[in-house]
Amino acid sequence: MNYLIFAVLAAGAGTCIALQASANSRFRHNLESPLFAAFFSICGTFITALSVILLVRPSAPSAESVRQTQWWNWIGGPLGALIVLAGATLVSHLGAALFIACVVAGQLLGSLVLDHFALMGLPEQPLTPGRVVGAVLVVAGVVCIKYL
Repeated sequence: MNYLIFAVLAAGAGTCIALQASANSRFRHNLESPLFAAFFSICGTFITALSVILLVRPSAPSAESVRQTQWWNWIGGPLGALIVLAGATLVSHLGAALFIACVVAGQLLGSLVLDHFALMGLPEQPLTPGRVVGAVLVVAGVVCIKYL
């Protein structure tokens, strides 16, 4: 049952990504700058995170745990900024559906590599024929969205 709840929440997050990309694309159009659209969008992310921290008041991590964090744990923010910038720039050229389909295909292919080689602290999940077929179907979906 938890798996189903988590899957629905993940699908909701996917809907948020589609909404975010579309909003950022329009923001880029209105501001006439993908960089400022991304900047203001990320400011909104910062304000939201700060508001939740002030509301929930979680315990701060220790300085030692921050120092011991692997370097690659810090790339999430810059990668998120690139995703926001990509949405702001590309949705107007590709449309929301094709942009998100391409994003999902890239996420899936990258995730298969991360899982297969147990990178970034993930448990190993070998590449199986079923996973390959699933990835091919997602890429086929991208082709269908673009050309059919």
